[in-house]
Amino acid sequence: MAETTRLICASDTLAEKGCGVRFELPLEGGAMASAFVVRYGGKAYAYLNRCAHVGIEIDWNAGEFFDDSGLYLICSTHGAIYRPDSGECMGGPCRGRRLQQLDIEERDGSVFLK
Repeated sequence: MAETTRLICASDTLAEKGCGVRFELPLEGGAMASAFVVRYGGKAYAYLNRCAHVGIEIDWNAGEFFDDSGLYLICSTHGAIYRPDSGECMGGPCRGRRLQQLDIEERDGSVFLK
């Protein structure tokens, strides 16, 4: 059986430590969830747009996920900070938890959800 993938965005849309691309992800039961993809260390990473502390979206403004240093993803509500390459909480009220990472692949100049 062929693997199903869904286009998220063109690779050149994602600047290193820049704005992310938001997209909707269907969940079981027909509900939709917000998700995002960012570029860090030259690689694309995607997560559900849900803080591990409280299940709210983390971006400050649509697509703004990085802190001022560009080293961490930061929750706009409680200041929880996450590693962009693993989703691991590095500080704040989410300690010991992580963002839910999504399976993606980058090929042929595009980023796809697997």
